[in-house]
Amino acid sequence: MPASLFACSVSFLDPASAADTRSSASDESEDKRVESSLFSRPDNSQGRWGAFNNTDGSAAGWGPVEQYGQARWAEDWSWLKDRKRQEDVFDRLKFVRLTPDGTHYVTFSGEERLRGFYDSHPQLGVQRPGRAFRLLLRSVYGADVHLGTHVRLYAEIANGAAGGSNYYGYDGYQRSRLDLQQAFIEIRTQVKGARTGLMIGRQFFIDSPPYVLSVRDLPNIAQSWNGMRGYAVWDRLRLDAFGLLRTDPAPTGVFANEADWHTRLWGAYASYALPNFVVKGRKSRLYLDGFYYGYLYRGSISATSSAYGIQYGATHRDTLGTRLWGTLGACDVSMGGLYQRGVFRPEGGGQRPIRAYALNGTLSYSLDHLFGKPAIGVQADLFSGGDRSRRTIGTYAAPYYNAPFYNDITTYLGPQNKIGLGPVARWKPHKRLIFRLHVPVFWRAAKRDDLYGVTKVYDFRNILGRFTGTVPQLELGVSLTRHLTWTHDVAAVIGSNGLHQAGAKDGQFYMQTLDFRF
Repeated sequence: MPASLFACSVSFLDPASAADTRSSASDESEDKRVESSLFSRPDNSQGRWGAFNNTDGSAAGWGPVEQYGQARWAEDWSWLKDRKRQEDVFDRLKFVRLTPDGTHYVTFSGEERLRGFYDSHPQLGVQRPGRAFRLLLRSVYGADVHLGTHVRLYAEIANGAAGGSNYYGYDGYQRSRLDLQQAFIEIRTQVKGARTGLMIGRQFFIDSPPYVLSVRDLPNIAQSWNGMRGYAVWDRLRLDAFGLLRTDPAPTGVFANEADWHTRLWGAYASYALPNFVVKGRKSRLYLDGFYYGYLYRGSISATSSAYGIQYGATHRDTLGTRLWGTLGACDVSMGGLYQRGVFRPEGGGQRPIRAYALNGTLSYSLDHLFGKPAIGVQADLFSGGDRSRRTIGTYAAPYYNAPFYNDITTYLGPQNKIGLGPVARWKPHKRLIFRLHVPVFWRAAKRDDLYGVTKVYDFRNILGRFTGTVPQLELGVSLTRHLTWTHDVAAVIGSNGLHQAGAKDGQFYMQTLDFRF
């Protein structure tokens, strides 16, 4: 696949915000937007980040933030300081004054999410037993305390329960007693014209393209990290630096989760907002990003293919990448590439060098003149593979999960040794209803490498050819109220003849999510 190939889709967002879309980014600051609509609610709860307040807010580095954010501390409810604007019953919890002048206040947040899964022949038939019914319930509550303009404290507790019939794979990410999911202090100030901050403690990290990292939101307990993150945001440039340890959810006691010193993430991210321009009468905005991620991890997520079978050990990877993305008139576009190098140390001793890469992109076109303003596009991805007989590992790895809604909602096929290409579409026939479609066709990037799932290496040997199959996916999102969403994700796994002969089975996948947030 040529490096210049555009791949694109309208991204599959977190189900809690799946029933809502937003207009293109505006040049106006958040303050001006608030002033122009004094007695109406803003379109979203993004912070005041100027040129980085794009469609869903992810350009600011805090993950998607529409009415509610994936990271609840990324929401800005300071506009509710004016009590005349408190229209909703929960608004009184979003701005609770601690001082009469409102400079010190607390924002409370909460979520109750019920998610059910059905799998026939899960994990390509490898996982036993088949026809699994899994049920997850999570409860998350947080408090965001603002002590003036320079200090902020955030704390969030979470509890996860899981059950079902013929269920599988339940660990600390599905079943977790009450624990501290996030807790940090943030110190803010102005330095040389930039809004700067330092966040110290347990926190989500989502400053990444969706095909690289995510918060792992499919199970009950999302992935959090422990450490420090510093940022600086100017008018058109932002910088982010971080050093983090993974939170290990394995302990089963109350408030027992600890930092895992063997699983680390560190690096830096830079983004430049190019000046606005006009394409066919429509305001457009592009972002040019560059990033470095350092990974250290071991265990099942580090498993790789070798001439002697599946090999386990510890991995250190350094990832350099760039991305150009944003809006071009009626088009949403994203093009990115990255290169990985490092070393893998097998459990039996020795080491293997790593040389891997990935190319990713999206391109979609909005037909605003048609009913429901449909958008159609294409998505293409290349995650490199290797040769199991060689010492050098050529298989790309995303050890901390890319966003499953970007690629494969089933998680049966992971972002390793894979080429994906297929159409995507979005249609919103009603303000409370949205459909998304993704029909990727997959091949193995390297014939002499294995097939990979998320944190899994399939032990299918002698797969004929590179063609793997297709995983058509449809999402229906319904916004029942401002606080309650109901989403349905349906997928079919249709493998190639070569995959069937190696022992894999086709399957169906269905996920239903009822999510209440305030």
